[in-house]
Amino acid sequence: MRLPTWLGQHLAAFRAVLVFTVLLGIAYPLLLVGIGLIPGLHHKATGSLVSSGGQDVGSSLIGQSFVDADGLGIPRYFQSRPSAAGDGYDPTASSASNLGPESIEDVLPTPGDEGSESLLTQVCARSREIGALNGVDGSRPFCTRSGVGAVLRVFRRDGLTGPATRFVAAQSSGCAPVVRAYEAGTEATEPWPDPRTVAYGITVAAPLGGRALLRILRESGGTAVAVDDADALATRAECAATHGLLLSPEGAVALHAARMLTARGWVTPADRVVVLNTGSPLVQPETLPSPAGLLSPADELP
Repeated sequence: MRLPTWLGQHLAAFRAVLVFTVLLGIAYPLLLVGIGLIPGLHHKATGSLVSSGGQDVGSSLIGQSFVDADGLGIPRYFQSRPSAAGDGYDPTASSASNLGPESIEDVLPTPGDEGSESLLTQVCARSREIGALNGVDGSRPFCTRSGVGAVLRVFRRDGLTGPATRFVAAQSSGCAPVVRAYEAGTEATEPWPDPRTVAYGITVAAPLGGRALLRILRESGGTAVAVDDADALATRAECAATHGLLLSPEGAVALHAARMLTARGWVTPADRVVVLNTGSPLVQPETLPSPAGLLSPADELP
């Protein structure tokens, strides 16, 4: 007797389910259990348990920081999420005190206080570090290339209240998403497609606080300025020769922006201006001119 087509299809599906259940639900787990009983593998197969006083109290696989003695990530492991749970692993210090998405502002060290890094900066630094270990690009949209969270703190006249200090966003013309959005009159920044600048510490193609920064610039009566790399380096050389201060490329961008605004009359002699030098020039020695007689890294010995 020929079975109806629909019934034959259901029987075939039932047989497939039965076969795969036996293979994958019974035979395969039993095979893995058997492998786990092999001497040398049994301890790991049972969870790498840690005993104390004759009782199992935990597992050596739980609570690992996955870093070496120098605190650097071990390449063969996925890196865990940064946590506020003490130094190393402390489950009692987690939960409500853990770092969350609003942890974006670093606390700088002061006498008697070591300060602390925000979750954003820790993620930026770890991503850069792991990228270097694995030979891939570890940069992230909301981080500087040196591994610091790109967030600006707003200062007001009366602490938390009062008018904001007039702010200026100084960016390299090779990566200026804030300047472009400010000049276009938009409320949010768009990612810069191909950032290229010697001031890699401010190479932030997609600022995390772009929308808030644009609002602060406009509300405080500030502005945004893009500076060419050549102009920034020329200003740095002049500052070094005149004042004995060797700025980082990032600081040179900020200083040249102040000079541009002074030339435009936006900054007057009565204004008090704070120019931030955000890095060390020694981080990028290739941007420094070589003294006479000093070989550059690409030169050959005579």
